[in-house]
Amino acid sequence: MLSRPKPGESEADLLRFQNQFLAARASPAVKVVKKAGRRRGARGSGDEERLLLQDSRDVVIIDDFPDVLPALTPAPPKKSKFKNANVRFDDEDPEERLMCHDQHITAVFHKIIERDTSMAAVITPVPTGDPFPRAFHRSEIKSEVKMESGRKSIFAQKIAAKRAAEEAVTALPAVEIRHTHRRLAAPGAILFPESAEEVPLHSTTDGKTGDNVSTQQLRIVTGEGLGGLESEREALNIHEENLQKLCSMTQEEILQEQRRLLVQLDPSLVAFLKSRRDINKVQERQEKPEHPEPGTESQHGAKETVEDVSVEGSGMEESVRTEEDTRMEITEVDLPIKPQKEWIHMDNVEFEKLEWIKDLPQPRQRRTKKGMQARFNLKGELIPPDADLPTYLGLHHHGEEAERAGYSLQELFHLCRSQIIQQRTLALQVLGHVVQKAKAGEFASSLKGSVLRLLLDAGFLFLLRFSLDDTVDNVIAASVRALHALLVSPEDEEYLDQTFSWYQGMAVFPFTPNNEEEEEEEEEDEELTLMEKRQGKKSKDENKTDPDVARYDVIKGLLKTQILHRLRYILEVVRPVPTVVLDILDVLTRVARHSSEACNQLLTCPRLIETIVREFLPTQWDPWVAEPGHLLTSLHGVACATAMKLIRVLASGGRNAAARLLNKFDLKSRLSRFIAEDPQDLPLRREEAIRLSTEAFRLWAVAAGYGQSCDLYRDLYPVLVKILQSLPHLLSNCQENPTFPLSIQRATAVVTLLTHVTQTAGCTAELQAQLRSSGPGDGEQIPPPPVTWSQVSGLKSFLETNLRRSVQEISRLETWQALQPLTTTYIIYLGVYYSMCSQQPSINPIDCLEEVERLTSEVLLPLLSEPAIHSMWDLLRPCSALCNPLSCSSAPESVSSFVSLSCTGGKPLMSLAGSKSTFPFLTALLFLINNITHIHKGLVSKYTSVLDFKGLKDYMLQSWPTRSPSITPSSAWILRHEYHLQYFVLALTQKMAGTCPDYAQHASLYHCVAMALLSRLLPGSEHLAHELLLGVAFNPEFIAEGKTGGPEAADFSDILHLGTSRKLAQPGSVAAGFPKPSRGSLLGESYQDLPFIRACYLSQFVHLEPALARSQVTYQGPNYLVQSFLLPEVKGPILPSDWPFFPLISLYNKVTGAETQGAVLNSLPPDLVNTVTRNLQWVLLLESWRARVLQNIPAAAKLARLMCVFLTGGDLFLEGPVHYYTAVLLALYCQPKVLDSLELDAPLPGLASFHDLYISLLEQFEGVSFGDPLFGAFVLLPLQRRFSVQLRLAVFGEHVSTLRALGVPLKQFPVPLERYMSPPEDNLNLLRQYFRTLVTGVLRHNWCPVLYAVAVAHVNSFIFSQDSTTQEADAARKSMLWKTWLLVDEVLKKHLLYYKLPNKESLMGFDLYEQLPPIRLKYLQMGTKREHKENMQMSGS
Repeated sequence: MLSRPKPGESEADLLRFQNQFLAARASPAVKVVKKAGRRRGARGSGDEERLLLQDSRDVVIIDDFPDVLPALTPAPPKKSKFKNANVRFDDEDPEERLMCHDQHITAVFHKIIERDTSMAAVITPVPTGDPFPRAFHRSEIKSEVKMESGRKSIFAQKIAAKRAAEEAVTALPAVEIRHTHRRLAAPGAILFPESAEEVPLHSTTDGKTGDNVSTQQLRIVTGEGLGGLESEREALNIHEENLQKLCSMTQEEILQEQRRLLVQLDPSLVAFLKSRRDINKVQERQEKPEHPEPGTESQHGAKETVEDVSVEGSGMEESVRTEEDTRMEITEVDLPIKPQKEWIHMDNVEFEKLEWIKDLPQPRQRRTKKGMQARFNLKGELIPPDADLPTYLGLHHHGEEAERAGYSLQELFHLCRSQIIQQRTLALQVLGHVVQKAKAGEFASSLKGSVLRLLLDAGFLFLLRFSLDDTVDNVIAASVRALHALLVSPEDEEYLDQTFSWYQGMAVFPFTPNNEEEEEEEEEDEELTLMEKRQGKKSKDENKTDPDVARYDVIKGLLKTQILHRLRYILEVVRPVPTVVLDILDVLTRVARHSSEACNQLLTCPRLIETIVREFLPTQWDPWVAEPGHLLTSLHGVACATAMKLIRVLASGGRNAAARLLNKFDLKSRLSRFIAEDPQDLPLRREEAIRLSTEAFRLWAVAAGYGQSCDLYRDLYPVLVKILQSLPHLLSNCQENPTFPLSIQRATAVVTLLTHVTQTAGCTAELQAQLRSSGPGDGEQIPPPPVTWSQVSGLKSFLETNLRRSVQEISRLETWQALQPLTTTYIIYLGVYYSMCSQQPSINPIDCLEEVERLTSEVLLPLLSEPAIHSMWDLLRPCSALCNPLSCSSAPESVSSFVSLSCTGGKPLMSLAGSKSTFPFLTALLFLINNITHIHKGLVSKYTSVLDFKGLKDYMLQSWPTRSPSITPSSAWILRHEYHLQYFVLALTQKMAGTCPDYAQHASLYHCVAMALLSRLLPGSEHLAHELLLGVAFNPEFIAEGKTGGPEAADFSDILHLGTSRKLAQPGSVAAGFPKPSRGSLLGESYQDLPFIRACYLSQFVHLEPALARSQVTYQGPNYLVQSFLLPEVKGPILPSDWPFFPLISLYNKVTGAETQGAVLNSLPPDLVNTVTRNLQWVLLLESWRARVLQNIPAAAKLARLMCVFLTGGDLFLEGPVHYYTAVLLALYCQPKVLDSLELDAPLPGLASFHDLYISLLEQFEGVSFGDPLFGAFVLLPLQRRFSVQLRLAVFGEHVSTLRALGVPLKQFPVPLERYMSPPEDNLNLLRQYFRTLVTGVLRHNWCPVLYAVAVAHVNSFIFSQDSTTQEADAARKSMLWKTWLLVDEVLKKHLLYYKLPNKESLMGFDLYEQLPPIRLKYLQMGTKREHKENMQMSGS
């Protein structure tokens, strides 16, 4: 007999016992039999029951135990447990006591019957998109199930309620039947939204219908609820009835019933039916894996997900696998742990439940044109779609695309709202890295669209603003860092600091976005004053929501969110780590660069500036911060160069802001503290000390530019002299000193400061004289600055000596490259010094002239003869932004809502702002030369060599014809400095115009440069534009053709017809008695009237006088009148590209504006004829001798501007001079090349619609033309065949009366008739209008010869055309032919039938056939006979 298992024996021992038992062939202690359920009663014997129940439940029968429980004796009455437990007898046997209370074993062991599970519901997990299966929580189940008896825990009650709910779902009637045909769905199959297509009802793969009905399997109706042996049979009967019902229905009825069921059924029930369908389909595939059924794949609809960024189509696409396919592919090989057969309950492995423990699949990729979602690592780097990264990097998560590493922008936004601090911090850090790399252009070649624009549209700006309100320091730090990455570009600030000491480098454009929507709103309020506009704009911004404002201006949107108050709180209360403090200061600096309004908000923010000055610009701090090994844990209480830079940028916003900073916040004492002490003595690290000293000098320079804080000059004069004496020693230790570039920047800041102090001191004598001469009633006078010319004149010797030493190093390339910025400031200082010196009453003019002569002979002329200078001129063209527009193009990730200079990554070395650029030095040199030649006219001839440099000539030739780059913040900042160099070259040529005999060869080139520059100068440079208009543009010396035979050459060209295929015809005038001058005589007259032309144009630009006054103060001083170093906003050049037509446009706008308001037109200027004549004279000069200057103006725009002559002043065009100049210009614009370039359908600058302008011209022609041929020529010009048919329909439709007065003679019409007749007209309405006007006599040859010939040609071509066309056109053709044949007017009939070719020399404008060609004659006979028969039939009927 086998022994029982003992404690300590393992499962292997149990298996060994089992093998021994089987080998001994012993009879088991129990037998397994099948027994019927209790419902069937006790039918049959025991053996019969075993046979019947062979396939039913398991029953365990123990031998020697009866089937029926024995009757037990009544139990003794219950007694107290405590009594039995407390009463004991010594002689009582414990065994007897146990036997007394023992019950029969049958009470425990009897027939063990398997529980009936036929009614149990089998619920499979519902597929979800969650990373892990959703955990059950008892709070999600309503405990509404009442327990029958006993007390149960809350958890048990919840479980019972859940089971009751599941049973209720299972008990619902099953309604879905699905057919498992090889390829197509069964008739009546419910097509869920996931189905890819709807299948026809009775279609099969082999062409037979209904053959597979008997082979269909059950899907939902299984019969489990019926019980017993008849369940399957009953379910089959139900299934067959359903199939018969479905076969009797049409496809439309099935689809209609399907839609009705989907609407009526509960969505949870529909989901349950779908899950049942998927389970059955998986089981079928597992049963027959060797015979896959094509077309039975689950076609799930693609989930609509918002992909934040898509990888370009040339990349890779994720191979999408459905959940069902994933379950099918899981095998034992995929599992990290292999299931064993000996394991309990592992005989049937459910692989779909073990899916979560398998390894991630390899990212399968394939070539496709479809994009995919971009993912980033924790450093913000883009992860390639096919990258297979290990999981220990922490980049995998259980979201969508679980096999792909990285986080999408959508997931990062989601993490930013997490309740876990680490997740919020990490997400903000990653987003900051992504923004930083996007601004650097690292994603431009890999991603579609703009990452920055996508983030801003998704609310990234306000996500950062909300994160700033967090209470956790790490989250605040990450938010500030991300905001810094979005708004601040360190490279932009670096280049702005480098250009601070350039000529006019202190003045910069505000970083305000140029928004088109706001411009349209402002155009509606042109009549308001500037103050009213500002108030209205401010109120509009206040009424808008923060997102609406941030959509077109990020900084303005942030300011509306009270971000300044939050940043002040962080600095004052939170007191973050130094990196966060520096980031906040950088952000505030970027806000200050936005506009003067932003500077004002910074100044008025409570305790913001006080906190910055107190905490980060103290006069005393712990000296331990300067120790090399000291770890700076807090920046509070330590002087910081970034804070000083913020104060300097704020001061640049306006003189009032600078005064408030200097006086209210006691910055003068801090300037003295940081300037008086040498940087190496400051208790700061070496680099930080130099930066702090540099920013202090720059702040003082800005204040001195307003004429403020000059009293510090007297106090710190010894310090300044000491610094100037040390400048020559900078070069000695430049190699071994790592802070040499910082020292050069500090030296340039010092020289820039002295330049502005000198300029301020030059105004002292003038203000003192005004103060002495003023009386009591003259009002408040400006007090003179506390520095005089005698106090600054001694600095010139130091700086001139330093310049001489620097120039000696020009041959050493590396040394000169390092000293060039400092040398540039020396030259600018000398230019300002000599400009102010010549105005001082205390200076002897002769002494000043001698100093200038000595500087020219000893320094400048030897410098200009150096070979290195020649190479510097040669570098102008490679470094030019005009010649290389890509050097100033916007960054790939530029966004219109905030401004960037696109310096991220650094500018190229060979660019205007690059390290090898020669523009700043040469601009300063030309500035000094111009000031010297202005003081000493006799030295002009000494500098003629400047214009002879080949590099300068090549640069000028290349720069002016090119189209200027589009105006962006980055291009405006660069181009402004390039325009300064061009202006000084032109100013120098103006001085040489009348003195140098060899100048004539350069006159034409520099005049073209001046004309191009006038169309390019940006706001803030109105002074330069005014000087060019005064001295260069209308200067006869720059238009040498006027005195070298230009007019005669024009007449000779017209006589010989040079450059044209025919003589330039000019329409005559209805006004008699005026001789018709030639083009040469008109050019000669215009050349003589150049001074009057200049006066006319200067009077037209009177609206620019306020801007001109501000610009003159900026360029020439005096300093005490400078209001701000922020230039006006850039919305385009000062003058439009078509400014030569400006007087005509201005008059036209005045007339149309008066007509709109209903005013009388007598308010036009009395010298209207002179104004229009001067305008036409100037345009004629440019079109004849400077045609390339106007090449950027479209020909259609020129024609539209010239039409304003007829739309202004009634009969103004009848005036002799106006008529002659207009006729000559029309002849020029009718040349073949110009006509070929004429595009009237294209958008024209400054013109909403050419069609509307033409309608106005027709109305004006009908009213005041008097049949003038010139006016008629302008009306006829846009009617050419290739232009819009609407223009011709307007003439022959609403304005048909104009045909009576369009009597332009054919020989005076300057446009070839072929342009009106070819190709043949195809507009049926216009052809009918042609025919109607001809037949009715509205259009006659003696009234309108040009359009008469055009109409005859098109009607003739139409009626004899044999091309296939529409039925309507064919009927109209036959009708016209028949009506032409029946015409009573034989002349018109002959013209329409016998027209041959256009001929302008002919009397009629065309030639006629003597007799019709045979093909036309045959066609005419056939058409007239057919029409005659049809008419006869119609009359007979």
